[in-house]
Amino acid sequence: MRVAIDTQPGGAAPNEDWVAATPTLAVVLDGLSTTGLDTGCRHGVPWYVTHLGSELVSALVDPGASLAAGLARALERVAALHPECDLGNPGTPSATVAILREREGVLDHLVLADSPVVFEGREGHTVITDLRVDEVLPELRAEVGQYETHTADHADALRRFVTTQRQTRNTPSGYWVATASPEAAEHALVGSTLADDVRAAAVLSDGASRLVTEYAMATWSEVFTVLRTGGPRELIDAVRKVESTDPTGRRWPRYKSGDDATVAFCQW
Repeated sequence: MRVAIDTQPGGAAPNEDWVAATPTLAVVLDGLSTTGLDTGCRHGVPWYVTHLGSELVSALVDPGASLAAGLARALERVAALHPECDLGNPGTPSATVAILREREGVLDHLVLADSPVVFEGREGHTVITDLRVDEVLPELRAEVGQYETHTADHADALRRFVTTQRQTRNTPSGYWVATASPEAAEHALVGSTLADDVRAAAVLSDGASRLVTEYAMATWSEVFTVLRTGGPRELIDAVRKVESTDPTGRRWPRYKSGDDATVAFCQW
């Protein structure tokens, strides 16, 4: 498996995405922004995704380990790195997870939350993603979308939304992301696809996939054409070009003008 990767921050703040690849593995993490709220942790989201990603790659070196078991083991190991922090805080650093692994003619995937794995097959494209987060608190989500980004009203509405949303994180009635508890791994979407049925695959954070899913400014076929001709950087540049036409979120209401964007493009 040949993997090309890139990750770019959405603005001046540190990048809270993380990506790595080996000849058999591609991992993308998208750290959840804290929007200035208390997290109970002194380390922060970039620290969290860096350590979780490293532990994930280490846990999945063994091809016999299931992706869910590897994620659970990585979550336990990262929690053990900062026991002095309040890991029970609902805002403790967290991340979405998207993994693709090649194993003996099979492609295993794991998706936890809304960072997708997209397969390009002979008959089209298959998108594996977990959108349970979009079903939580639709009224507060809509309130955020009423205001332009970079305004006080938008910031206040976003703070209210995130504060309430955190109470539903990793609960049966809410949505699941990678946090301190290994239980989250049990709620990931996992599956396998025959490698012979796949021409290429992309593992993305939602900051990159939104060119299709949120902005509807490209099809998946066009995305894979860009990835083949220009690579991950050109796809991220295409996202930024679209966002630059709507910097305050009037056409596409969103939490911030530009989100961190990450791509791992896999070919065989």
